Amino acid sequence: MKKYYDCAPTTRPAIKFDPIVKKILDDVKKNGDKAVEKYSKKFDKQLTCDTKLTPEIKQAFKIAAKNIGKFHKAQITSGEIIETMPGVTCFQQSRPIEKIGLYIPGGTAPLPSTVLMLAIPAKLAGCKEIIMCTPCLPKIIKYAADLAGVTKIFKVGGAQAIAAMAYGTESIPKVDKIFGPGNQYVTAAKMICGTAIDMPAGPSEVLVIADKYARVDFVAADLLSQAEHGPDSQVVLVCTDENKADEILLDTAKQLKTLPRKEIAKRALGNSFALIVKNISQAIDFSNKYAPEHLILNIRKAGQYLNQVTNAGSVFIGPYSCESAGDYASGTNHTLPTYGYAKSYSGVNMDSFIKKITFQKLSNVGVQNIGPIVEKMAEIEQLQGHKNAMTLRLKSLKK
Repeated sequence: MKKYYDCAPTTRPAIKFDPIVKKILDDVKKNGDKAVEKYSKKFDKQLTCDTKLTPEIKQAFKIAAKNIGKFHKAQITSGEIIETMPGVTCFQQSRPIEKIGLYIPGGTAPLPSTVLMLAIPAKLAGCKEIIMCTPCLPKIIKYAADLAGVTKIFKVGGAQAIAAMAYGTESIPKVDKIFGPGNQYVTAAKMICGTAIDMPAGPSEVLVIADKYARVDFVAADLLSQAEHGPDSQVVLVCTDENKADEILLDTAKQLKTLPRKEIAKRALGNSFALIVKNISQAIDFSNKYAPEHLILNIRKAGQYLNQVTNAGSVFIGPYSCESAGDYASGTNHTLPTYGYAKSYSGVNMDSFIKKITFQKLSNVGVQNIGPIVEKMAEIEQLQGHKNAMTLRLKSLKK
């Protein structure tokens, strides 16, 4: 990891809109299943491991599913009827997006936790069809899909899976919105396919703010937990104490040697850096500019700094709040904006799976109260038809 002082780059390498991604999208749109099969044979990796579904594993997923459901169910709100002026009432109601497509990565490791994160809120929202594409289908993925309420599963990955869900093929239905993280090719496909998406959610990233009180092994483990996701992941350490930062980097190198995916993590660390700053405020200022997918505050009295955090996908407060908890079972969603998109996007939540329709009703009294206002505003915009629609109603009440 590189080391900077006071300031560091806040941008990542741009998402590459590789010509092959556009070629795949166009080919699938034109040739359907035939093109999907061709690219799947070429690009999709098949994992050789298949975890045995022990009672303990099933129980862990059931508890995680319960927590995820509990947290997301609390986000459902009822539309309150508001009387904006006497006789004029307005309200809002939610409707589920009918067909959604879930992309579950699996090129180097199965991610059944992502199945729970996406399908559980979709089912709570009332989505009629929950289509899932994944390049690898071990037993644990199938179990998570059944547990969470997925309606159809297709064994296909990469940009070709995004294209299939965006345009529809002979076997894979066209969906109304696509969800799920992926590598830069999947992210590029989501961004250019023309179908609504959850967010740009590409390679994973974490930013850890640590002070002189932080436990070295905790911080090192948190950095590596994201580095092992993929070679294009990025991890950032922002530390107020240079000696502590050096200790963390040394322990990171030590722990790296013990990881089964150490070669992947090592490549990710090559994209990563540590920043030495003067104080916590400067650290948070940098974090807000970077806008990390995951932000860990491993600092004393972390709770008193929360209002200063303006850009982050998900925040982990204090030394014991490891990012792994949010990835799996605390209840919050782990599908989050990356590449600095946390400045303008939220992570997946219940609103991601619904549309909100507004309603309004005017009574006789409402027409009399709001009518002259509407007429005057329509006149200013020189839209006589708009004015007439209200004027006729006002005149009808005077008879």
